Amino acid sequence: MKIASVATIKAQLSAYLKAAQEGPVVVTRNGKPVAVILAVHDEEELERLLLAHSSKLQALLDAAEHRLHSAGGLRHEEFWTAVEADAEGTEPAASDRSGT
Repeated sequence: MKIASVATIKAQLSAYLKAAQEGPVVVTRNGKPVAVILAVHDEEELERLLLAHSSKLQALLDAAEHRLHSAGGLRHEEFWTAVEADAEGTEPAASDRSGT
């Protein structure tokens, strides 16, 4: 892992982008870390990085977790019955949706 100031990074950006291929580069301002330069090896990795820092996605996940805890979720069998019914374009039987 390399550590460099903003001024140094600005002056030698290409070199630090190349260094990021070997590991993270910590960028400092006034001696304090302010950013990290990470290499991206493929589009899936880029997507994972962006999603990991998405406040909208985090809000959706938090809301889903809250609904899951308040409603109790579905049993494994109920979930797959609903998935199969959706694939067939039908509604699951009432007994499958009741949670009993």
